[in-house]
Amino acid sequence: MDTRSKMCRKDLYLQKKYNVSRNVKVGFIQMSCSPVPQENLEKVKPKIVELARKGAQIICLQELFTSLYFCDEENHDNFKLAESIPGPSTEYLTPLAKDLKVVIIASLFEKRAEGLYHNTTAVIDADGKYLGKYRKMHIPDDPGYYEKFYFTPGDLGYKVFKTKYASIGVLICWDQWYPEAARITALSGAEILFYPTAIGWATSQDAATNDEQYNAWQTIQRSHAVANGVYVVSVNRVGKEGNMNFWGGSFVSNPFGRILYQAPHQEEVMHIEELDLAKSDQYRTHWPFLRDRRIDSYQPITSRYIDEA
Repeated sequence: MDTRSKMCRKDLYLQKKYNVSRNVKVGFIQMSCSPVPQENLEKVKPKIVELARKGAQIICLQELFTSLYFCDEENHDNFKLAESIPGPSTEYLTPLAKDLKVVIIASLFEKRAEGLYHNTTAVIDADGKYLGKYRKMHIPDDPGYYEKFYFTPGDLGYKVFKTKYASIGVLICWDQWYPEAARITALSGAEILFYPTAIGWATSQDAATNDEQYNAWQTIQRSHAVANGVYVVSVNRVGKEGNMNFWGGSFVSNPFGRILYQAPHQEEVMHIEELDLAKSDQYRTHWPFLRDRRIDSYQPITSRYIDEA
C-alpha cells in the first residue's frame, strides 16, 4: 500500500472513530446534447471547470452524454458512436480531472470487441488516474428505449470506487429501479450512489402521466437512500430528442430520503451539493436496517419468480 493510501485510511479511521464531519462537495451537470461527440465534450468541459472552481470535488455527468440518446431506434449506424474505455473520451477528461483535482464520473458507449458493446461508466480520480468502469447490469427494452439492441448486460458486477474524496458506487439509469443493485453496492462500501440517467416523457403523454412517472422515478431512488443509509445523486438530461422530452429533474437525496436539491425539468443546470458523509452512521444507528437484515431468509430472491408449490 502506498503512502497516500495509508494516510487516507488513517484519516478515514480517525474521522469515523471521533464522529467528525466528512464533507464532500458533489457537482453534477444536467444538459442537452448534440449528435456530435466532440461538440458534447467541448460543451461539458467549461462546465466541469466552473464547478471545480466553485469547489466541486466529485462531478457526475449524465448517461451517454457524448451523444443524443440514440437508443430511441434500432439503427446499426449508431454503433459507430461507441469507443473503447479507456479511450478517446477518458483521454480528453483525464488531464481535466488531474488539473482541477476533481473526480469525474463519465457515462459512455463502450465498444469492448467487434460486435460486443456495453453501456458503461468510467471513473477518473482527482489525480487523473483511471480507476475503472461499471457496466450497466439491467438493460431495458421499451418503446423509445431499445437498449437490448445495442448493449450486452454488464459482467463486472456491482462496483465501488475508492476515490480521493469518498467511496462511491455507480449504477446506470434502468439499474435505479432495482433495490438489489443499490443494496449490494451499499453493502460493498459505497457512501454515495450515483445514477447517470437518460429518461424522459413521450411527447404524446398527458401531464398527469408525466407527473406520476417522475414521482415514481424519484421515489424508488429515495427509497434506496433510506434502506441503505447513503446519499443518492441522480443526474438526468434535458431537451427534446425525437419523440422524447427528457425530464431533467436531477436531484440529491440525503440518507433518509430528504431531497436536498432538485433541478428543473426543462433547463440546463450545474449544481453543487455539500454532503456530510459522517451522517450515514447517525441514520444507520438510529434506524438500523442493516443490523436487522435476515440474511438467512433471503435465498428466494435469487429466483426469477416463486411459483406456488
